[in-house]
Amino acid sequence: MKEEIKAYNNVLELIGNTPLIKLNKITQKMKGNYFAKVEAFNPGHSTKDRIALYIIEEAEKKGILKPGDTIIETTSGNTGFSIAMVSIIKGYDCILAVSSKSSADKIDMLKTMGAKVYVCPAHVSADDPRSYYEIAKKIHSEIKGSVYINQYFNELNIDAHYQSTGPEIWEQTAGKITHLIACSGTGGTISGTARFLKEQNPNIRVIGIDAYGSVLQKYHQTKEFDANEIYPYRIEGLGKNLIPTATDFNIIDKFEKVTDESSAHTARELAKTEGLFVGYTSGAAMQGIKQLEEEGEFDENSNIVVIFPDHGSRYMSKIYNDEWMSQQGFFDSETAEIQQIEYIK
Repeated sequence: MKEEIKAYNNVLELIGNTPLIKLNKITQKMKGNYFAKVEAFNPGHSTKDRIALYIIEEAEKKGILKPGDTIIETTSGNTGFSIAMVSIIKGYDCILAVSSKSSADKIDMLKTMGAKVYVCPAHVSADDPRSYYEIAKKIHSEIKGSVYINQYFNELNIDAHYQSTGPEIWEQTAGKITHLIACSGTGGTISGTARFLKEQNPNIRVIGIDAYGSVLQKYHQTKEFDANEIYPYRIEGLGKNLIPTATDFNIIDKFEKVTDESSAHTARELAKTEGLFVGYTSGAAMQGIKQLEEEGEFDENSNIVVIFPDHGSRYMSKIYNDEWMSQQGFFDSETAEIQQIEYIK
């Protein structure tokens, strides 16, 4: 009997089942056991592959998406890349409205994946006609046969992680997880994952990581939207200046805020201690863990799982660029990098 060629039919079959990796050096002085769900192992290098494939295939099943249609989305970069990748395989056109806060690397990647990209000013209100939310809506209204994914207000964003990320983590930890730590932007990742995990064990603590300049933590505490909380910050894909319905605030136990600067340095530290080259939000998630540990959140028996959403290659012009770090004032005498490059003439 001849052996068959072992190959995947396309890149979409590689989505999900990402590894859980123990964190050792960066956590060695901390109480508890720490594990990273490294979503950069998805073919599109981020957790957003999961929602892009799930939402698009659900739209196909319902007859909302038809051959030759156009998919439109607002994105800080990762969801856009994933949607563009799925669109290529499935034969859809792709138009993306992107925040100007997104790194140049991300924007170039979207263009490379065949998407038409509109770069919109980041520091305007969500209802400003120039915001990436409003631009996407406008394009959707103008193009017949288009579908607006609308990840911030799409319940399927949550369901995608309920169906995949949550069960994977439960199985990988043999049900021994005590804490889930995840950044909250649209809220789909943390909400869907937490919803599944809390159904298995309601005692699991779920902690969202938020940014200073975002409204999420205050809304979680008070159920009131406070526009005074909003001011510009640099981390992409974390925090919000609106309240996404794709966030289930009732299932999140608390939020921890982190700064742009500490998150950038912690991302760099992960590369140098764990060999994990991850993105800005991963640095933010790990920084949140450091702060939570200092606050006494964990003990020796805690099994903490943190979701690292994407790959560091998308931030080469930002947190992994010394010039950018200096321009932000993130380097001082204590944190300045040692020059490791020598040019031989």
